[in-house]
Amino acid sequence: MKNILAAVTLAALFSVSACKKSETSGTSSATGNSKPDTFRTDSLAINDSVKIADSLTVQYAAKLLVFSSLHDKTLLDSIYFNRKGLKDFSQKGLKVYLEKDKNEYFDKLRKESKEYLSDIRFGEKWYTDTSMHLKSVNNDFMHIQYMWGSYEGGAHDNYGFSERVFDLKNNKKTELKDITTMPKSSLEALLMKNINKINSGTTDNKGQVNNSEMLLVEVIPATDNFYFDDKNLYFHYSPYEIAAFAAGDITIPVSWQELDKTLTPAFRERMKFK
Repeated sequence: MKNILAAVTLAALFSVSACKKSETSGTSSATGNSKPDTFRTDSLAINDSVKIADSLTVQYAAKLLVFSSLHDKTLLDSIYFNRKGLKDFSQKGLKVYLEKDKNEYFDKLRKESKEYLSDIRFGEKWYTDTSMHLKSVNNDFMHIQYMWGSYEGGAHDNYGFSERVFDLKNNKKTELKDITTMPKSSLEALLMKNINKINSGTTDNKGQVNNSEMLLVEVIPATDNFYFDDKNLYFHYSPYEIAAFAAGDITIPVSWQELDKTLTPAFRERMKFK
């Protein structure tokens, strides 16, 4: 009998707090082989809320990374792929964008919530929370994780992840074809084989990882939602993407040994694989 850990609420997952408006910015240096004096990131965050009615408060939170040392427009467009209409990638431009996005979100929910207010008997807090996290910079590959969470009524929050790796040497997003020539069907077979290698919170009665018990698909797709380190290539799946919500998000590793003969020469050289 499966033992499924209780899902953590998104308020805790994304650490969204405080109802008063606040804006903060911080500075951090990239890790890995890139030098801090040539590659530097800042962060810009905004957190605000409005009370639409006695029974409903709406919160907006967002965090963006700012790359003052990156200037290639194609690369920056790809980094901010989920920010439609963004053209000014400076800290000032990103702040203006977030303020506009926040106001549009509040206006949207003011209109859409009217038909639901009579059904809300107890105070509810709806929200949207989006963020970018710089995970690593190694061998001129930059890994950014994008997270989102939201609640606008219903049984539970929704959340998801997007993993993107950027080739800073060639100013582009890294694609699977840049890494391996393995046929899609073979890679998908490996994903199914390795699904229980990383715990997502779903275990059997012996405490063993059992993600496969929650699968909603017969074939696990090899998507572009991946990242890698010196040990594995990882595919990250958000709730409902391949499994039930109770399984949480699932990460499946594929080792470099399993991909060895299919790795592209350029990638092998960049990663310093023998």
